[in-house]
Amino acid sequence: MRRETQNILLVLLGGALLKLALTGTYLRYVKESLQPWLVATGTVMVGLAAVSIVRDIRGARQPDEEHEGHETHEEHVGHDHGSSRSPWMLLLPVLAVFLISPPALGADTVNRSSVNAAQEAAASDGFAPLPPDEVVPLTIGEFVTRTAWDDSGSLDDRTVRLTGFVVRQDPDVFIARLMIGCCAADARPVKARMAGLDLRTLPDDQWIEAVGRVVPGSANQESRFVPTFTVTRVVPIAAPEDPYEG
Repeated sequence: MRRETQNILLVLLGGALLKLALTGTYLRYVKESLQPWLVATGTVMVGLAAVSIVRDIRGARQPDEEHEGHETHEEHVGHDHGSSRSPWMLLLPVLAVFLISPPALGADTVNRSSVNAAQEAAASDGFAPLPPDEVVPLTIGEFVTRTAWDDSGSLDDRTVRLTGFVVRQDPDVFIARLMIGCCAADARPVKARMAGLDLRTLPDDQWIEAVGRVVPGSANQESRFVPTFTVTRVVPIAAPEDPYEG
């Protein structure tokens, strides 16, 4: 790979990382805590490319003392032609970031997985008391984990508010979220089956806030620890900046 090609690729790849990190788009792919590392990596890549470009410009101003290899024009052209194609393939992910900006994972990922994240959780020695609010806001991860493993029944007769996206698996409709450890590559779905209202008009991937109550005992081994959530109100909302739960 020629030095000019290396420099261009470094600038573009570093610029793509900085664009993701500084615009908040990175939250579609990695956790919020990784933003400083993305900024640092992108800055280093652009900085290395800048230093290399400056050195090349300075070197080009100096008279050539010796032509290494004494290549003929034909040999030089043949050499470049054979090595100029594959490096540019590295531009494809860069173009995807700048032009396409792939969306966050959604309903399709949930439908392709038969596992609910609560199945991988272990029984807890105790859960923190819920606030006395009339409507308790919970993440779907905490909601599902409590219904599956909290023997005290802390959610029984409590009204909660969940935020997530719609997943349709006829005839059922779920409110779901994806939990990640570090990045979208290790995403695991967590969901609750909604009941109580006519939800047929809600499309896949529509973000909603749902208010309701859990059906006690519905998160069990037979249901794969997917609780039933009897909703009394569903409000469509815009997708949040951070679509994942930690």
